[in-house]
Amino acid sequence: MNIMLLCIILPVFLAAVAFLSYCGYRTTKSSRDYLIGGSSVHPFVMAMSYGAAFISTSAIVGFGGMAGLFGLGLLWLPFMNIAVGVLSAFLVFGKRTRRIGQKLDANTFPEFIGRRFQSRNIKVLMAAIIVVFMPIYSGVVLIGGARFVEQALGMNYNIALLIFAVVVSIYVGFGGIKGVMYVDALLGVVMVLGMLSLLVMTYHELGGVVSAHQALTDMKHLVPANLAAMGHEGWTAMPRWNSQWSWTLISSLILGVGIGALAQPQLAVRFMTVKSGKQINRAILVGSAFILCTAGIAYVVGALSNVWFLRHEGVIAISAAKGNADLIIPRFIDAAMPKAFVYIFMLTLLSAAMSTLSSLVHVNGSSLGYDLCRTLRGDKGDSKAITRLGIVLGIIASVAAAYIFPAGIVARGTAIFFGVCAAAFLPAYFAALYWKRATLAGVWASIITGAAVSIFGLTFLHRSESAALGICKKLFGCNELISTFPMPFVDTLCYALPLSAAALVIVSYLTKPVSKEHIDKCFD
Repeated sequence: MNIMLLCIILPVFLAAVAFLSYCGYRTTKSSRDYLIGGSSVHPFVMAMSYGAAFISTSAIVGFGGMAGLFGLGLLWLPFMNIAVGVLSAFLVFGKRTRRIGQKLDANTFPEFIGRRFQSRNIKVLMAAIIVVFMPIYSGVVLIGGARFVEQALGMNYNIALLIFAVVVSIYVGFGGIKGVMYVDALLGVVMVLGMLSLLVMTYHELGGVVSAHQALTDMKHLVPANLAAMGHEGWTAMPRWNSQWSWTLISSLILGVGIGALAQPQLAVRFMTVKSGKQINRAILVGSAFILCTAGIAYVVGALSNVWFLRHEGVIAISAAKGNADLIIPRFIDAAMPKAFVYIFMLTLLSAAMSTLSSLVHVNGSSLGYDLCRTLRGDKGDSKAITRLGIVLGIIASVAAAYIFPAGIVARGTAIFFGVCAAAFLPAYFAALYWKRATLAGVWASIITGAAVSIFGLTFLHRSESAALGICKKLFGCNELISTFPMPFVDTLCYALPLSAAALVIVSYLTKPVSKEHIDKCFD
């Protein structure tokens, strides 16, 4: 271990984070500044913060590891992220979110929906769902970063988790959303440079682009029997159609995460931080390039790691990682790259973990402190102080979740959170922006249906979660209620989202619409 190099890199990195957080702290004068940056954030900062909040260690370590296990079919996910998570999100959702949010003087995503439909209780319900499910995602982000530090520095995993948590809670708590976004912009630049360097060095190690991909194609015969039975047909091929892995890849990872990005509270609030719709347009190219240069590269490198491990250790990537897909990327970088690069790339993983985690704990804190506690107290008290308390409680819940989660959970935990958010929030969010006939009762029905069906599916239908939870086994003596293929492998989003949308439409047409005066105020 090069202690001198490490002692130079880490202090400089943390000093830059501290300085930008302090800049955010100095310019945060009000609750609106703390929650949405006073709607004065530069479009480049917004785009980089959006991307850095979107692409975390769960993408680089978790999904990169899944690519190492199953191959390049996962590359459909970053293209889905760009088409849906950036283009559709910015053009279809972003501009109207900013415009209507300013008219309603909304400072958080739950408050946006609550004021659009004139209901404090809807705001409280959405905040409660965020507070309950957010630690799942923030917990797996913590795991991804801690796993790399454990592998690269030989640091105890538990200590790495706590260090991440403490550093992030400090700069988020003091700097607010401005501090988060300023730091995210820096961390985003570090992530892009680190991932581009990793791609170049990986191809160099494997003898060039053509040679590397041909070698990966030629490894098809090495697919383990258990993976072949799931539909794995090689690392450069899509899985066999209507197989277990094809359902998992398409319904959970590609659709679940791709569509789920549209209803992420930590991403939606970014649209409220800029001055105009034109600035959102300017951010599209930056956001798209960011995702391609981070998530896209992670999946390519994850798959190609199989070639390197076969040449140098005589095994495929999942065997080199001792069966834990979350260790494939950290293990490959530690073994294949020069040690100096490992330390430098560590900043990339730290950036990915810190940027997403900071956004998550900020939203979790604002949901718990501002949307829940302050609303239930009658909108009294200092919202900044109570939000900071919410941040501390949120980070404690995230650390607790990270400790109890099993190995290999990073990618799956991300998909769960994105899927639940899409089913519970997406129909109501879309209706808030575009459908004047949507009613408060319809929104209640949609959110409750989406959340309830998702929870039921995770507990009793989708094998990955129902078997791990054990509730279905204890009550009914089986891992899932419907064992007929492909039902145990169909992501809950595939039925929870349509049912949520149907509940919104049906109940809205059966109930009294929102007042015309309020609609005119929102859409004028």
